[in-house]
Amino acid sequence: MSERWVAVLAGGLSHEREVSLRSGRRLSAALRSVGVTVEEWDTDRGLLARLREHRPDAVVVALHGGEGENGSVQTILEMTGVPYVGTDSRACRRAWDKPTAKAELARAGLSTPDWVVLPHATFRELGAQPVLDAMVESLGLPLMLKPDQGGSALGAQVVRDAAELPTAMVGCLAYGETVLAERYVDGVEVAVAVVDGPDGPYALPPVEIVPESGGIYDYTSRYTAGLTDFHAPARLDAAAAKSVGELAVAAHRLLGLRDVSRTDAIVAHDGTVQFLEVNVSPGLTETSLLPMAVEAAGESLGEIYAGLIERAVSR
Repeated sequence: MSERWVAVLAGGLSHEREVSLRSGRRLSAALRSVGVTVEEWDTDRGLLARLREHRPDAVVVALHGGEGENGSVQTILEMTGVPYVGTDSRACRRAWDKPTAKAELARAGLSTPDWVVLPHATFRELGAQPVLDAMVESLGLPLMLKPDQGGSALGAQVVRDAAELPTAMVGCLAYGETVLAERYVDGVEVAVAVVDGPDGPYALPPVEIVPESGGIYDYTSRYTAGLTDFHAPARLDAAAAKSVGELAVAAHRLLGLRDVSRTDAIVAHDGTVQFLEVNVSPGLTETSLLPMAVEAAGESLGEIYAGLIERAVSR
């Protein structure tokens, strides 16, 4: 790998810019530790010129949110013919839109909490309160509200009382024009990373997420050390651990994902595993879940990504 040089794309202009920069720095350090020559590139007006004038052997996308996960940057890389680590542009778009991903997996027979999707315009045109009343009547309480697109749990909130819904809806709509409202499922929250290997995709050990004081795993809990306890591997019995791994691999395959992904799920109290969402560019910060899973598996982050770079170059 010492002859390879790669560009790690990090930063961008999404709400998750700072997290992406942290992921990019950690990934770059991991790759350098296994002999890869790395440059860290932001996604700005100079990106296309850099790709043409200083074409790397491959690009690794460490962008979070926005153009880094919705297929936009991947389309640019495909048009320029630069190999890259990560899911292709079309599958990125499927995974980026949470209701689309949920619908595809539900059609395939996988369990996911019941949901409705409503754009901001519906609340304006039909009146917010009647629509919120119908939402509660349909799904019950508590509810999980989140933007239909985006990551890092920005705008995500649990609503346990109908009186909290208007304020929660405003907070959610601050990060997007459309709300995904799910029936809230209580249980053990886990994240399962999937990596493409020589014999196909395989699941790393699940990571259990326990936010402080029983709260939700929101943006602050994700990126502030000490606010969330993690268990890697998760404290699940063998059957549940097997089920969440199978769910994550199934999501990876069914959505056409590539190289690496992370599936978020809930193991309900009755043992049912419920799919929540999937991420095509998992975080790599000091508090992110993929590096924890890699460590729990006894593997090396740098070696995993070095192998994915070789796969990208050979495609």
